[in-house]
Amino acid sequence: MSRGWLRSVTAAAAYYSGPVPATEPAAATPAREAGEVESPSQRGRRLAVNTAFFSAATGASRIAGLVREIVAAKYFGVSGAMSSFTIAFQVPNLVRALFADAALQGAFVPVFTELLEKGRRREAFRVASSLFLLILLALGALTLLFELVAPLAMKLVAPGFDDDPLLKELTVTMGRILFPTVLILALSGVIVGMLNSFEHFSVPALAPLVWNIVIIGGLVGVTPLFDPQHEIYGYAWAVLAATFIQFLLPIPWLRGRGGRFTLTLDWRNPNVTRVLRLMLPVTIALGLINFSLLINSFFGTLVSDEAPAAIDKAFRIYQLPQGVFSIAIATVVFPTLARFAARGEHDNLRATMANGMRQIFMLLIPSAVIMAVLAVPITRLIYQRGEFTAESTHLVATAMAWWSISLPFQGVSLLFSRTFFSIQRPWVTTALSGANLAVNVAVAAALYPLGVGGVVLGTVVATVAMTVAQGYMLRRILGGIEGGRTLDAVLRMLAGAAVLAAVSFAAWWGLDHALGRALWAQAVSVGVAIGAGLAAYAAVVWALGVREARQIWSLLGGRLRRGAAA
Repeated sequence: MSRGWLRSVTAAAAYYSGPVPATEPAAATPAREAGEVESPSQRGRRLAVNTAFFSAATGASRIAGLVREIVAAKYFGVSGAMSSFTIAFQVPNLVRALFADAALQGAFVPVFTELLEKGRRREAFRVASSLFLLILLALGALTLLFELVAPLAMKLVAPGFDDDPLLKELTVTMGRILFPTVLILALSGVIVGMLNSFEHFSVPALAPLVWNIVIIGGLVGVTPLFDPQHEIYGYAWAVLAATFIQFLLPIPWLRGRGGRFTLTLDWRNPNVTRVLRLMLPVTIALGLINFSLLINSFFGTLVSDEAPAAIDKAFRIYQLPQGVFSIAIATVVFPTLARFAARGEHDNLRATMANGMRQIFMLLIPSAVIMAVLAVPITRLIYQRGEFTAESTHLVATAMAWWSISLPFQGVSLLFSRTFFSIQRPWVTTALSGANLAVNVAVAAALYPLGVGGVVLGTVVATVAMTVAQGYMLRRILGGIEGGRTLDAVLRMLAGAAVLAAVSFAAWWGLDHALGRALWAQAVSVGVAIGAGLAAYAAVVWALGVREARQIWSLLGGRLRRGAAA
């Protein structure tokens, strides 16, 4: 494996100093399509910049998303109305997972990239055009159908709301408002998949940031226009408007790519049918994975009216490190994995995936420990104001502590799924996803009487089992996944994480008692605790010779030296 690539994936922890140009150098992609082979150092530098920028943009988006949740918590807390919104949002979100985002891109990007690699750019755009129109017709019809059957659909996923007419009304109405986002995001998935295949990540990475900003504006500006019982509708309308803006944002950046969209519905095109065949198992797999969130809400309604919202609030914090690190790495690496697969370069594919796996562990293990050890103070700092009470903090912190266990495994599972998609073996991960769902339901059904912790534990157990099974299958298919080397690195990381836990908690406890609970004091005590813990973690993994820690230092040191020289 090239040292250039080893450096590149570590860039998920670094922040790129400026935006990627809107129009990328014209010679870059055509050169590769013409048969020129990138050197390892060239590929490493290119992926490093892309990953670093995507991480920074995704991190900014997740922070904006957290601000969105803070504003929403101030208005609605973890009330029954907020639980209604959570469920109304999760139903279209599940359907979106079936036809948009990773599901569509997991099937579309390998085929589109392969056509580009073969110099068949017009054919690639023809395939994209056909998919765009197919999605418009099919999901447009599905959206109309849902508007008619929304009361029945929401009754099935929120049985605990049957005795509360207001919560039933809120859930059904918001489901109707939010369901069109499925169609909008599926169409957006085609656009984003094309740009990612051209290795243009800047605007697609920034679009979610804009999405969150628009929603925050809607919460502040639109919510007060509704009567108190229906204020939550302002949140739903803001999400719909933001989704439409997110769809429009990346479209101009397709210009100058050597092709154009046409009103073509060539559903018999063999490449279109190949995408659809690949999409079926990808859709089932990702749909089953995302169904776990709906399962949490289903059993949450049986715990209390507040439980679904509390679990969702904890999940929003969980998504911050997930998005900054694992999603960024998996998204940027995916086209590279697809190219290696298309060329039959399985050694490079295996090494790229394995190094990405260690990097995800390196970054998410300390994130998980911080979430667990500081669950209460982090939740109090972020959410506890307005309608969000100390009791709400307890519920969310409990859920977050349990969520943290699955954080590193979920990151690696995402990378494993992208690897299966890149080698066009999606049915393997589809079968594993079915088993994952069964485990999730069984554990949650058995443990939900214990409260929110029991509900979340179902997803945690299923995620760990899914990751182990995916790794086992990839080991057989690829002839190894560098498991021994990864286990050795993870054990050293865990030693550092134990020190991190002790240092973080001790620092927070001392400062909390010394400074009190004013907002600024909480920010100082939590911030210093996290910083001190991460510094201790970095020192331990460096002393124990974890190679990934040295890669990060090498990358950052090189950047600093180049900046000083400039």
